[in-house]
Amino acid sequence: MAKKTEVTVEEKLRALYDLQLIDSRVDEIRNIRGELPLEVEDLENEIAGLQKRMDDFQQELNDFEFQTKEQKNRIEVAKEEFKKYEENLKNVRNNREYNSIVKEQEFQELEIQLAEKKIKEFITKRELKTETVDLLAVKLKERNKHLDAKKSELDEILKETEKEEGILAKKSAEFETKIEAQLFAAYKKIRGNVKNGMAIVPIERGASGGSYFTIPPQIQMEIASRQKIITDEHSGRILVDAELAQEEKEKISALFSKK
Repeated sequence: MAKKTEVTVEEKLRALYDLQLIDSRVDEIRNIRGELPLEVEDLENEIAGLQKRMDDFQQELNDFEFQTKEQKNRIEVAKEEFKKYEENLKNVRNNREYNSIVKEQEFQELEIQLAEKKIKEFITKRELKTETVDLLAVKLKERNKHLDAKKSELDEILKETEKEEGILAKKSAEFETKIEAQLFAAYKKIRGNVKNGMAIVPIERGASGGSYFTIPPQIQMEIASRQKIITDEHSGRILVDAELAQEEKEKISALFSKK
């Protein structure tokens, strides 16, 4: 029976840091994709609102057109009625009939004046509304153009990143198998607890990566020895020396440059 090879702490740290590099790139891809779809959705909602306003305004313009035609019809009817009464005046037999016909003619004249006044009001309203519609149309065209650009950008990013994310996910699964279950669970827990998902970080200028808290020289030496897994007492992140981190960055970069 073959003897099981003991995995050293250094090998565990390297595997963990490799996994962190891969997971961080996946996070970056998802963040990029996560923002763009929201931008596209916001634009689509804005355009839908603008289009609804445009449709409502267009309906108002149609209503003004219909009402204007109605008033023009009323004018024609009133004119016809006026002519009819004009003919009737030729056959009046007394003052009472004359006064009655004249009053009817005056009523028709008032009908014409009222209709003409309403037509002028509708024309003014239509002109103002048309200006609003024209401005809205320009804005709608601009937002649609912006939406098309965002959709193209999103499609391009999806094409570029979907393949990369698939390769990264596969490699991430491979590195997971190199890490014992308890250590991997700790890594996932730390990733979930820290803001940027960085569960394992190198020492930078004597401090934990992304932190202002200085690490004592003795602890730094222990980290550099790679003999045990050490965590930052302030952030809870796993710590590695800068040299190991740089070596693994170069290794992962070379690995994916061949894909």
